[in-house]
Amino acid sequence: MSDGLKTTPLHDRHVELGGKMVPFAGFSMPVQYPTGIKAEHAAVREKAGLFDVSHMGEFIVRGPGALDLVQRISVNDASRVEVGQAQYSAMCQDDGCVIDDLIIYRFADRWMLVVNAANLEKDWAWVSKHAKDFDVELTDASEDTALLALQGPAAREILRPLASLDVDDVKYYRFAEGEVAGVAGVISGTGYTGEDGFELYLPASGAVAVWDALLDAGSEAGLIPAGLGARDSLRLEVGYALYGNDIDDEHTTLESGLGWVTKLDKGDFVGRDALAAQKEQGIERRLVGLRLTGKGFPRPGYDIVSDGEVVGSVTSGTVSPTLGYGVALGYVPVGLSKADTELQIDARGRLVDAVVQRPPFYTEGSIRR
Repeated sequence: MSDGLKTTPLHDRHVELGGKMVPFAGFSMPVQYPTGIKAEHAAVREKAGLFDVSHMGEFIVRGPGALDLVQRISVNDASRVEVGQAQYSAMCQDDGCVIDDLIIYRFADRWMLVVNAANLEKDWAWVSKHAKDFDVELTDASEDTALLALQGPAAREILRPLASLDVDDVKYYRFAEGEVAGVAGVISGTGYTGEDGFELYLPASGAVAVWDALLDAGSEAGLIPAGLGARDSLRLEVGYALYGNDIDDEHTTLESGLGWVTKLDKGDFVGRDALAAQKEQGIERRLVGLRLTGKGFPRPGYDIVSDGEVVGSVTSGTVSPTLGYGVALGYVPVGLSKADTELQIDARGRLVDAVVQRPPFYTEGSIRR
């Protein structure tokens, strides 16, 4: 523990590397290293960055009713997921509003649900409540699991000599079990940056060895450690939503831009009736991307303005380090959600011009789909 905060298995490494530690989702986490957020952001776009995301939660579901439980609590159709494949999804309340977004992994003998750290206790209670209706064994593996994200165009080159399998076989949103630097784990072709790369699920006891091995192997390729600051600016450039900012329990999946993972035709699931009714009636507000055409920093909470009237607020925003202009996400009335709609953002009393743009804002990423 650090000042009442939980720590990841890599906490001491972050301190040794000069990481600026901040509270995040109940954990002490590095927001940046002495290199700075812009340098860490650029490294991921151009070479590679290594993130510690061990604060995320992992629930394991086993048993004959495992698929049925996953189908019940998630909006996407998990029956379409193959062994060795991951799926992005969300869990909803009965009213269709989002409890959390998550990634679902299908193994031959189990499923893994990866949830956000800030929602871990809430999510565990929710999944446990519904698990009582199914023949399953549910395990919270979060404390025993470390998660490293190796992201960037050089990620495969860096991981290749350390992995016990051919990393080129691990495609986008696919995964395989194998070893990295002699530590057994899961190598997943997922990430939160818009770049090629991997997320490595490891036993907590092996996190330091793998972290050290990756930084050593990647030094000549330009790999550097990266913190939460770069993670946030990277995900914003490609329009990935963050729970608690852009997705929450006051907006439905249809309002939050998650209609593409909401499979109303898959059968019953929690929130389905409310979502089907909302789709029939039509939504009134929608999460959109905003590209600033004027100079300004679109901070969360800033008002979105149309014809002098406040119509919404920024949920996430930054000046894109790669593109050089402001990008943001925010909710607006559906009538103002079409691409190229002209709006303004009230930056502390100064109105900055912006247009609606469907993310991603940055489109040159190295992801191999």
